[in-house]
Order: sequence, then structure tokens, then C-alpha cells
Amino acid sequence: MLKIAVAGVAFIVLSASPIAHAQVASRGAAERLSAADVNALTDARVNIIKAALQLTPDQEKYWPTVENAIRQRAKDRQARLAGVVQTVGERSDSGPVEAMRDRNPVDFMHRRADALAQRSADLNKLADAWQPLYQTLTPDQKRRMGLLAIFVVRDMKDRAEQRRIASGDDTED
Repeated sequence: MLKIAVAGVAFIVLSASPIAHAQVASRGAAERLSAADVNALTDARVNIIKAALQLTPDQEKYWPTVENAIRQRAKDRQARLAGVVQTVGERSDSGPVEAMRDRNPVDFMHRRADALAQRSADLNKLADAWQPLYQTLTPDQKRRMGLLAIFVVRDMKDRAEQRRIASGDDTED
């Protein structure tokens, strides 16, 4: 019964995330989630993962490293988003025609590459943090972790699609 409840709560929280993101994206930069809201969402995600895994006392010693990596990844993501908001804000001072005329595609590619490199480094750090704990998980815990991963990947795919649609970028990089 506890497993069903944990899976249900995980599904609700993780499936509600794209809805919240879509609402935030539609409202504009001025009404984005605050740092406290992002921290609360990160806390909820960490707690859901930990509750779903039902770690043993021996496994608990590996958890702080995983939790720190999750939190650092969320913090780095917020910093990247803040940089984007700042860049967009600086460019919004000029009109749309001037912004299009003055944009530098090479600078854009460099900024994009830097952001992707940061995301890659964060994901590698997260994978490295999970490795010792994952090796101690039981088959049942690994199955639950796999289910959570499916929800997370689906959430990431949905967000990427929403950003692509919002930016009008119909071409692949």
C-alpha cells in the first residue's frame, strides 16, 4: 500500500511540474517562480525520490552526496535561467527590428554551447553521485527508481518541447 501511495504522490508531483512550468512560461519573466518556490520544488522532489526508494540504514550514508548533487544541479539551472532573463531584458530595451538586426549568431552559439556544457557537467556530477548508492539498491528499489526516471525524462522532454515552441525554433541544432 505504501508503494502505491508513494508512486501516486510521485506521479502527481512530477506530472504537475510541466503544468506549472507552462503557466510560468506564459506569464513572462516578471512573474517567474521565486528562488524560494524553486527551493520548495527541489525539496519536494528530493523527498519524493528518497521516500520512493525507502533506503536502508546502510544505504543512507550515500544519500547526502546524491541530495547535494540534485540541489546543485537545480541551483545551476536557476543561475542559467537568470542569465537568460537578464540577456533578454537587456535586449528588450531596443525595438524588435533593432534586436534582430543587432543580434550576433556566433555569440548566441557560444552562449548555447556554454549552457550545454554546464548542463552536461551537472548531469555527470549527478550520475557520479548516484553510482555508489545505485550499486547498493535492491531490484525493487531499482525498479522504483526507473519509474521515477521515466517521469523525469518525460517532464524534461515536455519542457524542452514547450521552450522550442515558445521560441519559434522549428529547426534542429
